[in-house]
Amino acid sequence: MLHETATLAGGCFWCLETVFNRLRGVESAVSGYMGGHVPNPTYQAVCNGDTGHAEVVQVCFDPDVISFRELLDVFFTIHDPTQLNRQGNDVGTQYRSAIFWHTLTQKTEAEAVLVELAVSKRFGLPIVTEITEATTFFPAERYHQRYYEQNSHQPYCRFVVAPKVAQAEAQFEAYLKP
Repeated sequence: MLHETATLAGGCFWCLETVFNRLRGVESAVSGYMGGHVPNPTYQAVCNGDTGHAEVVQVCFDPDVISFRELLDVFFTIHDPTQLNRQGNDVGTQYRSAIFWHTLTQKTEAEAVLVELAVSKRFGLPIVTEITEATTFFPAERYHQRYYEQNSHQPYCRFVVAPKVAQAEAQFEAYLKP
């Protein structure tokens, strides 16, 4: 079984990590940081906006079970790619929409998806998702990993994460782990 890596940024990493960990073919989805200029960033530093990092989820997946393209379908369903440096009330460059490609094939597929989405006018506004080569991934602090599963009654989880999970589960039932 040969696994691939995908790294995606689309707002708070708790949302993305929760959804991607529920998909069949996903071995792991880890919250972390990428795309900045500071080594070993902390959550506090990233939130201050001084590091240039985005909150990301790094997904290890089996492409024989779920393709990169299918991961992108889920990604574009659970965040708004038209909001520059924000998702809802989460504002700052750390919440930008980005695809950090690991292979030229991923880059090509991501570019094709963005063209398809623009032509379809699915979102009604221009898409601002960056397509950038992956750099060093820094895993987030331990308490951020599987945050929703441990804190589902916390207000942010109830009002922001839970609706995204419900949307993904409804739309991508065939992709979910049994």
